[in-house]
Amino acid sequence: MITKRIIPCLDVRDGQVVKGVNFEGLRTLTSPVEMARFYSANGADELVFYDITASSDGRKLFTDILCETARNVFIPLTVGGGINTVADFERVLGCGADKVSVNSGAIRNPSLINEAARIYGDQCVVLSVDVKRVDGVFRIFAKGGRENTGMEAIQWIKECVDRGAGEIVVNSIDTDGVKQGFDLEMLQKVCDVVSVPVIASGGAGKIDDFITLFKALPKVDAGLAASIFHFGEVKITDLKAEMNKNGIPTRMGV
Repeated sequence: MITKRIIPCLDVRDGQVVKGVNFEGLRTLTSPVEMARFYSANGADELVFYDITASSDGRKLFTDILCETARNVFIPLTVGGGINTVADFERVLGCGADKVSVNSGAIRNPSLINEAARIYGDQCVVLSVDVKRVDGVFRIFAKGGRENTGMEAIQWIKECVDRGAGEIVVNSIDTDGVKQGFDLEMLQKVCDVVSVPVIASGGAGKIDDFITLFKALPKVDAGLAASIFHFGEVKITDLKAEMNKNGIPTRMGV
């Protein structure tokens, strides 16, 4: 049976990790290099690194801090932020990333997914979506959750998988940072239309939220979180021990 992955997320702005609620009210935490080193040594299965203002600032992702982070990580590293061209994929992979996450760049140019998947393989292309309910409809938001595209989310996700996205990170803006549990309704709808790995993001507040996620939605492959890991509210080793106790397959050991 395939093990469920636990993935800390580093939201990076100006070279520092930050965290907010509902994508707003960001506060600075510490160096991504130090946090990456810690998570790599303490049970994380993978790590996600987002340069969260690259798209909204209209600039390329900072590569110096990414290279230093990658040198300190010995688990798979997914990197996103300001990915708009195949050249951006090449640059980020050259810095040591294993997978590249694309969001706003794919909205502007959906064929980017086709091209990147053709060159680097589906497994390298991760679609990250920021989704929020608007009048009862799941809508895609761009530029770090700042801009409502008006696009219906579930169909967009399905289209991108058809184009070659090999993995989906579903970020629920409604539950982000609220710590009341993952957005199970949204995740179920995504799992119903795709067969690639789905990573749940937004809403984790305690260990039980991950247990509920994996038991309620067996098709979800991984749980992603930030603040509860960053602030030590949940230790990954404790989370995995509880998953194991509940019969949820996970990679044990550090």
